[in-house]
This record gives sequence, structure tokens and C-alpha cells, in this order.
Amino acid sequence: MIKLMTDRGEVDQYEDIGKYLKNIDDYQWVWVDFLAPNKEEIAILSDVFHFHPLAIEDCLHYLQRPKLDYYDGYNFYVLHSLNQETLDSEEVDLFVSERFLVTFHQEPVVEIEEVWNSILVSRQVNSPAQLLYFIFDKIVDMYFPAAYQIEDALNDLEDELEDRVKGDLIDQIFDMRKDLIKLRRSFQSTRELVYRMLNSERLQEVKERKVYFNDIYDHLIRLTEIIDSSREMTADMRDSYFSLNSNRMNSIMMTLTVISSIFIPLTFIVGVYGMNFDNMPELHWHFGYYGIMICMLVIAVGMITWFIKKGWFKS
Repeated sequence: MIKLMTDRGEVDQYEDIGKYLKNIDDYQWVWVDFLAPNKEEIAILSDVFHFHPLAIEDCLHYLQRPKLDYYDGYNFYVLHSLNQETLDSEEVDLFVSERFLVTFHQEPVVEIEEVWNSILVSRQVNSPAQLLYFIFDKIVDMYFPAAYQIEDALNDLEDELEDRVKGDLIDQIFDMRKDLIKLRRSFQSTRELVYRMLNSERLQEVKERKVYFNDIYDHLIRLTEIIDSSREMTADMRDSYFSLNSNRMNSIMMTLTVISSIFIPLTFIVGVYGMNFDNMPELHWHFGYYGIMICMLVIAVGMITWFIKKGWFKS
């Protein structure tokens, strides 16, 4: 599907996109949006726009790293939008010149739709460079909800860490850590791209709006800090989880050791008097059973008292 917009508004029906480009001087700017195009629509990139084959190849081979390529008369950008449900990256390709902006994506991109609808209402756009900024800014802004959501979830998880020393907790921590790695990969690559744009002498569209793109760069730095902080928090929570589990296991082992230590001498006494030899002392003693039980009770109480004095029952 292809959508076309000019500075005069959205074009609902058209037979040949080429006629708008032939008469491009009649418009201040033209925005063409390709969404999951078929072969005939993809051919427009080369037949009408005459884009470089390598740039077209990058559009068709999913998923490229965020980058910037310079071509004669236009620049080619690869951006990553964020799927808020899966946190997977969706590739958005942009061709930017002085008179047109071409966006290309295989999946619906919420940020593109929001910018498109916003421009239809406001009409406050004077150039494709401004369109580039709006799309870039919207994509970066949509990174924040996912970053904040994970940060809040980690804070909630940390509060209940001591009460939930269970397997599902560590599974949640590792799932969040995996999401953070995916986010960081997108944020870091996009930040490197914006840094390159800000320091390039060949991007007139960025030079004219350097303050605005600096603001985007600041947002990406903030996002990177949030992600790095959250990753450190997951590492601390993972260590705390293993530490609490270790302490809990030590406490269990201490309890079992105390019980075993108490029953070792009792088991020895029972084993001796369970051999049933005819000439064993006290075997036929009338009070033998009661005497042995009292002896075993004294041993058990004495050992427990000794363990308490040694501090074995202190947590």
C-alpha cells in the first residue's frame, strides 16, 4: 500500500505517482509512504525515484542496523521503531531530499501514522527535513514508555524480593534482563546514528534544526542511562536472589545438621540394645527400658542446650 501527501494535503486517489514527481515544483514537499508494498509498488523506488540499488536492497532485507548513507540528491536513513507489546524492533527506512520524503516499512508503524494524522490536521510543515525530525522525535519518544515500564516493574519486584525467594522470581528477572538487552541494542544504535548526524557537515536538514536533533540526542542519552541503571538493578537483584537462597539453604542445612547431631548418639544407643545377645548387660533389667529412655532424653536435652550456647539457632 502506498499513501501520498503533499503540502496541500493527502491525496486519496491517484493513478500515477510519477505525475506528482514530474510536477514536484508545484509543491513545497511530497511525502510518499510505502507500507508492505508489493513488487509493482517496490519497482516505483527504482523506476520513478531512481534510488540506488543498494538502498533499495537495504529496504528489502530486514533488519538493518540504524544507519545513514549519503547519495546524490538525497540521504538514506534506517531507523528502528519499537513494538510496545513485544519490544521487538520494526525497521523504518527513509529517503530524504529537499523536495520529498519517502518512508518504507513492512509492518504498520504507529509513529508514522501519528505524524501523518498530525500533519493532516496542523499543516505546520515547510520541508521534508521537518518531517524527518517529526518522525525521528516520535520514534524516540515512544521508546520511553517501555523503558519506564520495565523500570517500574523492577522497583516493584525489588520490594518483594525478600518475600519471594522462588524460581518464578528469577525467571522474571532474566526475562526483564533479556528485554533490556533488546532495548539497549536499539537505543545505542540510534544514539550513534544521531551523534553521526549532528557531527556531519553534509546534512543540511540536520544543520538547520541542530537544536531539535540535540534534544533527540539528549533523550537517547537519558534512555541509555535508564536501561543501564535497570540492567545494574537486575544484576543486583540476581545476586540478592542467590544470596537469599544461599542463606535459606544454609538455614535448612543447619536445622538438618542439628537434628542429625541429636539423633546420632540416640541411634547408637538404640542400635547397641537392639542386638539381642543373650548375655548383654541390662538386657533383662526390669527398669532397663525406662532407664534408657531417660538417658536418651537427657542426652537430647543436653545437646540442644549446648547448641543454643554455641549460637547455632541464631538466624
